[in-house]
Amino acid sequence: MLQFARFAAVRATLAVTTLLLVSFIVFSLMELVPGDCAERYIAFKNTQGAVITTADIDAERVRLGLDKPYVERWGRWVVNAFQGEFGDSCILRLNISQLLGDKFKISLAICLAALVLAYLIAIPVGIYAAVSKNRIVNNFLRFVSYLGLALPNFLLALMIMLFSTVYFGESLTGLFSKEFRDAAWSWPKVQDFLQHAWLPIFILGWSATAFAIQTVRALMSDEVGKLYVTAAEARGVSGGKLLWRYPAKHALTPIVNSLGFDLNRIFNELPVVALILTLTEAGSLLIDALAKSNDQQMAGAIIFLLTASIVTINFLTDILLAIMDPRVRRSIIK
Repeated sequence: MLQFARFAAVRATLAVTTLLLVSFIVFSLMELVPGDCAERYIAFKNTQGAVITTADIDAERVRLGLDKPYVERWGRWVVNAFQGEFGDSCILRLNISQLLGDKFKISLAICLAALVLAYLIAIPVGIYAAVSKNRIVNNFLRFVSYLGLALPNFLLALMIMLFSTVYFGESLTGLFSKEFRDAAWSWPKVQDFLQHAWLPIFILGWSATAFAIQTVRALMSDEVGKLYVTAAEARGVSGGKLLWRYPAKHALTPIVNSLGFDLNRIFNELPVVALILTLTEAGSLLIDALAKSNDQQMAGAIIFLLTASIVTINFLTDILLAIMDPRVRRSIIK
């Protein structure tokens, strides 16, 4: 128990260190953008006809704390970030936490649902593909997985939208109906969200499922032919019990360890899908902040929250692996 606690403490320390390092990189990139928040705000005031002087710019820098040393400003930003507070948007002059609202939670929920959907399909299908001798089924599954990898998510989204518009007169865009878009959360709003959210979940899960099938199939194919499986068969273990107790248990360990990477890959695909489906969530906000408004504060907040989610999942998967994998438990004792 003491060794396990030490392992968890080391993993937690690494997780926090990673998050601090990423926060430093994100903050540095925000600082490297030409012009600070004071200059951008003053430029905005100029467009409104206000007469601005150098003293006004200096006063705004003092108000925003931009006159402080770089390390001090980063320290203040990261402490606030760990508390979920990211200050005001440099462009919109509104609180970032309020602007994000439930948008990041919705984005994360969609990505996690796509990840769960992918592995609910990929694990049994990948295992079956690895042990099946049916060439027709194997070739069909291989074709489907290759199609999933080759067909971009945005193209799939456009195809579904076109089909739905032509044959049903419904574009399937957005995450809420008009009457629920600005309403407070309630059970009817949750039902309305679920009626719309299935499409981005399916689209994001499309390529993730194809990739996961290939991964599970390759790992299982490698494990099935090993001597410990042959020895188990010699002892009379067979069928599903043999598969799940021996090769699948070892083959799925790398899958658990890669959940954070898979979540990151799905979120990377979300902004483009969000633009096509006109989803008002963190993915579309990130694209707008980076490509349109150049709002580095908003972009930095979203990237930090995504990194925190991935680091948390990686930490939890490390703990799960330590519980389920004897090899990890032995490495803890060593």
